[in-house]
Amino acid sequence: MQGKIMKGIAGFYYVDVVGSGIYECKAKGIFRKEKKKPLVGDNVEIAVLDEAAREGNLVQILPRKNELIRPAVANVDQALIIFAMEDPKPNYMLLDRFLIMMEMQKVPAVICMNKTDLGTAKEMEEFRSAYEKAGYKVVFTSVKEPEGLDAFSELLKDKTTVVAGQSGVGKSSLINQVQKEISMETGETSKKLGRGRHTTRHSQLIRIDCDTYIMDTPGFSSLDVDFVNIKAEDLRLCFPEFHEYEGECRFLGCSHTHEPGCAVKAALEEGKFSGLRYQNYITMYKEQKEREKRRY
Repeated sequence: MQGKIMKGIAGFYYVDVVGSGIYECKAKGIFRKEKKKPLVGDNVEIAVLDEAAREGNLVQILPRKNELIRPAVANVDQALIIFAMEDPKPNYMLLDRFLIMMEMQKVPAVICMNKTDLGTAKEMEEFRSAYEKAGYKVVFTSVKEPEGLDAFSELLKDKTTVVAGQSGVGKSSLINQVQKEISMETGETSKKLGRGRHTTRHSQLIRIDCDTYIMDTPGFSSLDVDFVNIKAEDLRLCFPEFHEYEGECRFLGCSHTHEPGCAVKAALEEGKFSGLRYQNYITMYKEQKEREKRRY
């Protein structure tokens, strides 16, 4: 029987088998021997031990499309980064850090700016321009109005989407708008996924439709997002708006920070991409340089 791991905690894995429900499974010892850890999002084969109790064993992890390091999940199609126009005000440095994390892990990212009822048309257009010039798809939503919810649902359709963003931006409200079920905390799913010894918050999948999943990753909204695994000189590769100018700079391996004859800085002066994004790049480049100095 095949299914998808929705959550894993305390050695138990909760596998959703379409048409049958959630099975509580333990991983066979072979995974430990092979040093292969099952991840939320894995497609797996299970052997049912007790159909009435919905209990079984994981017997095989099917080939992964991808595997993210942070959060530790598998088979992700895209990242949806949700911020708000107000309450809280958007932290653009955090947004750019999330985008860089996804660029590093080669996961396509889309941006949802929620609570449009609290913003102005000018603010929204400036935001759209900045991030669409960087190559990102942007959608605007409001649960209160309501506005943009169909476009939001369309973004998720037939994909497994990992969600990130600041606290308080309305992630739960948006997700509840597109869920067919009332919540993850009801019925059979609740019994298998969320009570008693399993109440600690861990990454988990929420099934919206047959092939449509949202991946909720508590702790993936932290302000403490760093890039210890990327060199300062490689940071430029995580800014898509720089790519078309690579190779046009006077110096090979130009960092686009201080060098003369820099094509990226020339494009910036011509308004080809966002000055705010560029300033965030400079700040992060200097941070990484400082880390590297301390390390060595």
